[in-house]
Amino acid sequence: MKQIIECVPNFSEGRDMSIIKQITNVIESVDGIKLLDVDPGAATNRTVVTFVGEPNEVIEAAFLAVKKASELIDMSKHKGAHPRFGATDVCPLIPVSNITMEETVKYAHKLAQRIGTELNIPIFCYENAALTPKRRNLASCRSGEYEALAKRITTDEWKPDFGSNVWDSHTMRTGATAVGARNFLVAYNINLNTTSTNKANSIAFDVRERGRVKREGHPVTGKIVLDEKGNKVYEPGLLKCVKAIGWYIEEYGVAQISMNLTDISVTPVHVAFDTVCERATAAGLRVTGSELVGVMPLKSILDAGKYFLKKQGRSTGIADSEIIKIAVKSLGLDELKPFDPKKNIIEYMMEDDSKKKLVDMNLVEFCHTTASEAPAPGGGSIAAYMGSLGAALGTMVANLTAHKHRHTEKWIEYSDWAEKGKAYHDELLKMVDEDTNAFNKIMEAFGLPKANDEEKAIRTQAIQDATKYAIEIPLKTMKLCCDSMEVMLEMAKTGLEASISDAGVGALAARAGVQGAFLNVKINTGSYNDKDFVEKVIKEGAEIEKKAIAIEKEVLKLVESKI
Repeated sequence: MKQIIECVPNFSEGRDMSIIKQITNVIESVDGIKLLDVDPGAATNRTVVTFVGEPNEVIEAAFLAVKKASELIDMSKHKGAHPRFGATDVCPLIPVSNITMEETVKYAHKLAQRIGTELNIPIFCYENAALTPKRRNLASCRSGEYEALAKRITTDEWKPDFGSNVWDSHTMRTGATAVGARNFLVAYNINLNTTSTNKANSIAFDVRERGRVKREGHPVTGKIVLDEKGNKVYEPGLLKCVKAIGWYIEEYGVAQISMNLTDISVTPVHVAFDTVCERATAAGLRVTGSELVGVMPLKSILDAGKYFLKKQGRSTGIADSEIIKIAVKSLGLDELKPFDPKKNIIEYMMEDDSKKKLVDMNLVEFCHTTASEAPAPGGGSIAAYMGSLGAALGTMVANLTAHKHRHTEKWIEYSDWAEKGKAYHDELLKMVDEDTNAFNKIMEAFGLPKANDEEKAIRTQAIQDATKYAIEIPLKTMKLCCDSMEVMLEMAKTGLEASISDAGVGALAARAGVQGAFLNVKINTGSYNDKDFVEKVIKEGAEIEKKAIAIEKEVLKLVESKI
């Protein structure tokens, strides 16, 4: 599965669109990068850019953007309303999918070191990437802003983590940059059936982490409580990592709770929504829907959909599209305007619709394409597809069994099995196209020029690299097919007996997927030069095949005994 991170650099230029365009051009020049948003502000003289991609591509794009900004923006002449201390003021990395914060921090450090070393720009690492506790807070790193840099970077206390600590003409122009790693922030508004800003604010104060000002006696009109230093005392709200305020939106004619969910691993969207629903009901109000501002990760909306499915006592092992539909309707995300997954979910925004996938074909088209004189799709893709159908059958039995037990607690157990099966068939569907992609890489490598020794060496290495990949993909298919069989085995043991034959067919298809993929592993190892690797792969494949045959035998024995 692809690892995806988001990068949100802030550049100290919000008025000259030609400069902004040059910066975004270098970001988009990196293959695999998707530019999501460019938000310039004239008053702040600052532009916030958002882009996503796989980690190494994001690091490259971020570096090029920082380099271009340092060439085009002169901080000694910069004026703006927003706090700032560098041409690229901040450059945070945010984990989106299939990557941990710890891994993201390592990429942030890699980026920070490269900027400091190659561009000689003072770099401060902040948030989760901070190398010392006092630098975790961005405001501390940026204290005194650009005007204080000349003195600060020469001190032991505030010497940059990477890059220059000398105030010269270069540093005077570039200023400093804060490179960090932080959690994904979701901007999210919840709609109320009122026009009262006061009512909305009251609920916002109930739920936001900061809470409301503490008062003596009456919670609204009572005397404000102060601490020994004369500062207001706050009563904490219900939700951690949430900032919120109430406001009235004239365009829609409703009041909203406007929220920033600063860590959706702590307070997910659906938890914020349900908590506001509870407080609104207590205040005699009703939540009518909600609004996403910007984008969100796929996991966030899938988690919401699964949460509401579980509240309904329904299995969560269904298609992502259906889970998303449940989330959108449950959260009322389409009340004010349409919710389009391809425009609001990061992973879907990154998909290249110009390339037609095999799995997007209908059944007849896929069959006819396989039968054609085209060399792909071939056995590897078909093996993956057989495996995906096998896992899908196991998932079906689990879903049917969950539905049967919907009035007992056992539905949860079978819902979990269905979700596990769904994960396998989703990954195997990806392998259908990936196996054909692997074959195409080999063909592309063979098509490279070979007019001289240098070209021959490059071509030979490209062929070997592509061949290794063409071995690894069917091996992964084997593992997925074999692992998916635990779902069919459990369904054969305890699943709905009326569908027991489906579990058996699922096991047959998955075992066929294992052996079919193994044939593709073997045929590609014949032309790979690293014989130690080949020996290891063949041994591993044989073990997977043996295990799959044993599970198939056990499943079929159970099926035959019950039909």
